[in-house]
Amino acid sequence: MPKGPKGQKRPGDVIGTAVKVAQIATGEVNEDNEDSGKNKAAQELGRLGGKARAAKMSAYRRREIARKAAEARWKKDK
Repeated sequence: MPKGPKGQKRPGDVIGTAVKVAQIATGEVNEDNEDSGKNKAAQELGRLGGKARAAKMSAYRRREIARKAAEARWKKDK
């Protein structure tokens, strides 16, 4: 049986998947949202990190970082 990204069991065929989706939609079963095992407080702080970092930077510095990221994305492998 296939497993989801967090190891939860999933139906292996199209019909099984359709039945599972219908059961979730009608409330017969709950979605498989298992606990990731991570500290919830640490997850919240991690989400704030990028916004806080961007707020401290000047517009010029943010532009430099964005330009460098775009160059890395579009760089051709030689």
